[in-house]
Amino acid sequence: MGKNTIFTGAGIAIVTPMNADGSVNYAKYRELIDWQIENGTDAIITCGTTGESSTLTHEEHTQVIKTAIEQANGRVPVIAGTGSNDTAYGIELSREAQRLGADALLLVTPYYNKTSQRGLIAHYTAIADAVALPIILYNVPSRTGVTIQPATVAELAKHPNIVALKEASGNISAAAKIAATCDIDLYSGNDDQIVPLLSLGGKGVISVLSNVAPREAHDIVAKWMAGDTAGSRDLQLHYLELCNALFCDVNPIPVKEALNQMGWDVGPCRLPLYEMDEKGKATVAAALKKYGLVK
Repeated sequence: MGKNTIFTGAGIAIVTPMNADGSVNYAKYRELIDWQIENGTDAIITCGTTGESSTLTHEEHTQVIKTAIEQANGRVPVIAGTGSNDTAYGIELSREAQRLGADALLLVTPYYNKTSQRGLIAHYTAIADAVALPIILYNVPSRTGVTIQPATVAELAKHPNIVALKEASGNISAAAKIAATCDIDLYSGNDDQIVPLLSLGGKGVISVLSNVAPREAHDIVAKWMAGDTAGSRDLQLHYLELCNALFCDVNPIPVKEALNQMGWDVGPCRLPLYEMDEKGKATVAAALKKYGLVK
């Protein structure tokens, strides 16, 4: 295979910390990145869904990417979320991330306005042609209303810059078909399906779990890659309840709540994402306590 793998392991879909007034807390962001890298995280994925990219201004989006690149300082790859449902803006943002020094790009499918499979090929090809960085396609139909079909992935994988797919559909049958028919690296986009994707030849996960348990998410993949498939599976199943707690409300509402309960002070989400109710907070608290993440 002529393409290089961007990373193997658990890459964090990192939250964007906010101050009490709702502005981005860049100092806290730098702290989080250091803690993540010190605890085995294999890549930083900035400005994804979990990073609240939808509610960042253009200036904030580029500044968050820049901060992540500066702070990681070459220790692990930084993958910038630069996807858009406006192809021209996706090109602009992707070029900007390249200029700032990102190692790769994560491009979600167009959402809301949606497109056809032919449109997906045209959209992704236009962005891939405009940059010289490796690209991870991002399939998350529950959020976008669009599914990248396996045949479309196979076609896009012919482009030298399109090297990977973050598969967050939850559809293992589709993932298996992609693994069988496409020359492309696979990353799980769901923390409860890391091992199933690894079993199909996946390279790792782009993880929400890593925000609170970076070493553990890393270990699920590392054990698998080292041949300890039973150990990997046991960790996957052991942390299932924690994964589920982190998705008991719309992501990233629960993971920010969890980090705040752990003392990280990452602030609130921006509207329209809204603070959890007491029942939700109690679910998160119980999970954190069970796994020893809070006293």
